[in-house]
Amino acid sequence: MKNRREFLKNSLMVATGLSLTPLWLEGAPAIIKSYNKPNSKINGVQIGCITYSYRSMQDQSLEANIQYIKESGISAVEMMGEPVEYFAGMPQPTFNRMRAFQLGGKQRRGEELTASEKEELAEIRSQSEAYAKLVADWRNKTDFKKFEQAAKMFKDAGIEVYAFKPNAFGVNNSDAEVAYGMKAAKILGASHITLEHPSDDAQTLRLGKLGDIHKMKVGYHGHEQQTFTFWDTSLAQSKSNGLNFDIGHYIAAGHPDMMELIQKQQARIWSMHIKDRQTPANGKGNLAWGTGDTPVEEVLRMMRDKKYKFPATIELEYQVPGNSDAVKEVQKCLEFCRKALV
Repeated sequence: MKNRREFLKNSLMVATGLSLTPLWLEGAPAIIKSYNKPNSKINGVQIGCITYSYRSMQDQSLEANIQYIKESGISAVEMMGEPVEYFAGMPQPTFNRMRAFQLGGKQRRGEELTASEKEELAEIRSQSEAYAKLVADWRNKTDFKKFEQAAKMFKDAGIEVYAFKPNAFGVNNSDAEVAYGMKAAKILGASHITLEHPSDDAQTLRLGKLGDIHKMKVGYHGHEQQTFTFWDTSLAQSKSNGLNFDIGHYIAAGHPDMMELIQKQQARIWSMHIKDRQTPANGKGNLAWGTGDTPVEEVLRMMRDKKYKFPATIELEYQVPGNSDAVKEVQKCLEFCRKALV
């Protein structure tokens, strides 16, 4: 009789299992799937970051970048090209690229280079041209299996790659290199690629048409050259062309009509960089969020209230304090966004 009662009890439990299962256990598959994964979508607004934000971190490998993103609490990114491309086997440069940026920047600012600096810059540029040819050859022959592996690494970490930014879309890059960059972006799951606006109508036309062919959107990033009509030509050239708008640089350029621009172009903004900069009258500085002149909170709330779908990308450009690091500062930026959006 005891065995019979146990049998009937167990049968009843099986028959009514769902009703007897604790509510938390019913959702266990979803809980397990999202366990230890970041979530930076706040009240409908996807907050992401560009991995350029982690440039001060010592380890720049793909694995390290994924860990930085996770530790920051970020679930969607604009991924710089090099960590992924080096992971895929791209040759690394043997010359000092940072030195090239320093000398080139000095020259662009109109500062006089010494004779030795001119000689050094010329040698670095010669090495850079040779390296570009080596990279182009690698890209033309690359096996995309490593990009598929990278895509799985992002997925397993709970991170969406919404934009990819390899150095493959310049005037000197061939159509084959552009196609390579767009294919890599698609494998990673990106909806668009990003690049600095080339200020060249022929180039934006070429990239837009290639974007049409390869079904990949192209987001053009602007600095202080941004204006209300800055993207108009490229937008008219191709439906693939769009904005990678930067609200901080727009403020630093002295424009008062940013909110109007966002509302006008919201359907063609593929992604938007957020940072806190000052107006020209206040020095144009890049400051800790909430201490500059950029209406970051107002922009985020407008995105929430109007249900804009493009991601807001944290770009960490202010000076990282000595007692902190880039991961901790991105965390602070994310918390700033969270407070603005709750």
